[in-house]
Amino acid sequence: MELDSSGIQLVSETRSHGIFARDNLIALVERTPEGYGSIGSTGVLTERGLGYLVWRDGQAFLAGKGFAQPATEAQVAAVRRFSEDLKASWVKTPPTPY
Repeated sequence: MELDSSGIQLVSETRSHGIFARDNLIALVERTPEGYGSIGSTGVLTERGLGYLVWRDGQAFLAGKGFAQPATEAQVAAVRRFSEDLKASWVKTPPTPY
């Protein structure tokens, strides 16, 4: 299911979460009895695994289990854009009850 022209797709669902993705970016979204709820942090799939954007001493990093690597400006921009697009799509997309 593609949410809209943003290219974000629902790629998998469990009873408790939906997984939404675009390119190498993913976010888990809580499922509630009423449909989708809170949007989690956006992660970036890297060659070392799933990394989340964190800031340390003013520098952006992608951090995951057992690694942290500097994030490029392009990666920071992509994470922000994906998160904003997912949130904006939410208003237009009716929730899927379970």
